Amino acid sequence: MSGSAIADYALLSDRHTAALVNREGSVDWLCFPRFDSPSIFGRLLDEDAGHWRIGPADDAHVTRRYVDQTMVLQTIFRTHDGVLVLSDALLTGADDGGHRLGVDVPHVLAREVRCTEGAVLVRVEYDPRPEYGLVSPRLSWSDGGIASQGGSARMVLTTPVRLEPGPRGLHGEVLLTAGDTLRFGLHWSSLDRSQPRVWSQRELAARLGGTVLAWRSWSSLHQAYDGPARDLVHHSGRVLQALSFQPTGAIVAAPTTSLPEWPGGERTWDYRYSWVRDASLTLQALWVAACPDEARQFFDFLTAAASSSGRDRGLQIMFGVGGERDLSERELPHLSGWRDSRPVRVGNGAWNQRQLDVYGAILAAVRRLADQLHALDESTRKFLRGCADAAAEQWTEKDHGIWEIRGEPRHFLHSKVMCWSALDCALGLTGLLRPDSTTLDRWRRVRDQIRRAVLRDGWNADVGAFTQSFGSDELDASVLTMPITGIVSADDPRMLATIDAIEERLTDDRGLVYRYRAGVDGLSGGEGSFVLCTFWLAHALALAGRVQRAGEVFERAAALGNDVGLFAEQAHPVTGEALGNFPQAFSHIGLVDAAWALHQAANLADHTAGR
Repeated sequence: MSGSAIADYALLSDRHTAALVNREGSVDWLCFPRFDSPSIFGRLLDEDAGHWRIGPADDAHVTRRYVDQTMVLQTIFRTHDGVLVLSDALLTGADDGGHRLGVDVPHVLAREVRCTEGAVLVRVEYDPRPEYGLVSPRLSWSDGGIASQGGSARMVLTTPVRLEPGPRGLHGEVLLTAGDTLRFGLHWSSLDRSQPRVWSQRELAARLGGTVLAWRSWSSLHQAYDGPARDLVHHSGRVLQALSFQPTGAIVAAPTTSLPEWPGGERTWDYRYSWVRDASLTLQALWVAACPDEARQFFDFLTAAASSSGRDRGLQIMFGVGGERDLSERELPHLSGWRDSRPVRVGNGAWNQRQLDVYGAILAAVRRLADQLHALDESTRKFLRGCADAAAEQWTEKDHGIWEIRGEPRHFLHSKVMCWSALDCALGLTGLLRPDSTTLDRWRRVRDQIRRAVLRDGWNADVGAFTQSFGSDELDASVLTMPITGIVSADDPRMLATIDAIEERLTDDRGLVYRYRAGVDGLSGGEGSFVLCTFWLAHALALAGRVQRAGEVFERAAALGNDVGLFAEQAHPVTGEALGNFPQAFSHIGLVDAAWALHQAANLADHTAGR
């Protein structure tokens, strides 16, 4: 059966791509050179799809941590005879004081193993399987390293340990005693470039040290938040930065594909793309967690990627990290899937859905980041005015909503609310967007019209709550964002009733919030409780002045993180096991925003009390 528990993995990133490493020291997921490239190691999704393990040959007690203020992972193995420390990183390029972490990356996964006590027999297993496991490359010693021939790229493994053919790939063992250190590097290049070279132990050590310094430089320059859950917020900021694609400013929803929302289920999606909504919300979270200086780059990317969108289709909701538009979905039938969860998909069929909430997400991010965007060029201003115009024109239409329902479009309440937010934000950005007076009048008139419709048609008196869509009886956690946008205050009696209804009727036995009840989306099988939605509940409670209760819900959601502070998309309602793609930007966004809301609520309480 493929794949460790999802929570057993830790993330590495160079802001171009990502790797997942499990507690045994096995890299089970790596795509070079981009997040959405075919995998080199894919054991996450199939036992035969490749891995690279470095760890003790014997049983060990394992602890892990990220090196302080970095995304460099340390795994500590304590065996009967000694202690081994494994350090892993996707190397960054030379940084310029932390401002541009991820520039000129060498496309190298570096690994250092060091014996700190006693003696440890170390085992190395190397089994690259490019193109999602379809290619079994020929591996041969060349210039002191192992060259890989086969597939669409060139790879060389720098290894100080002699590796021999085994049942899968190559393997070898070496005994290390206290003070011994060995370094490895997997070097990738495209076929149109020269064969990557083997690096010396000294060079690998220097680049590992430089990667630590680059992350620390970025963290120290950007992370000033000092409120509730400070360490979690700072770490989430680094995770969100790690999910960004430095060359364009795109931000992926997650670095993985096809990790299921339910074990063995069909809800298996590819999240290695840049959703306009998710990326916009990431930028807003980074405003709290990391003071993003990449905001302008993202909006430049979005403006260019969306420049050819036809007004009849509206704004495309997602793009490839390079700005690609066609993300057609296909299945990989040769992969068994994580714990036999099929199908394994690449691409995402939601790319041509209509989701009207994206306009509000974009303009809310602009309002939050206005200080970084004070001198927009006219093409970007025109694009942003177009987002407000589109919200005004299209808000009465049906769409597929924030949850990308794969059924008939509906009048989703959240979509209407976010169209209202788009216009409300645009009206607050007149100095930046420079609309004419006729446009301003139209935005103001339609904004007020949307609010009346939302409060009239979104409320269901029989349910006693705002519901998923106009005329629906279904609860939906996305309505918790209504007070966050400002369309209604959190202490409005109808909003308080909605918060109570969701907490009472849309939660599992541990008080974690579902998106909605399974079965209303046209797909078979169940899904877990949703991490983001639980943080939304904490956020809404904080806005409503229920600060103690908000803190309790926040702590409940924060406990879903794994041992290195990473959050999946969902949690199994009975076992608490992490489910869905991992780590999930949405979940880390929810943590940051809820912590900020708690911080603001506490400050307001102190001010009211005269402290």
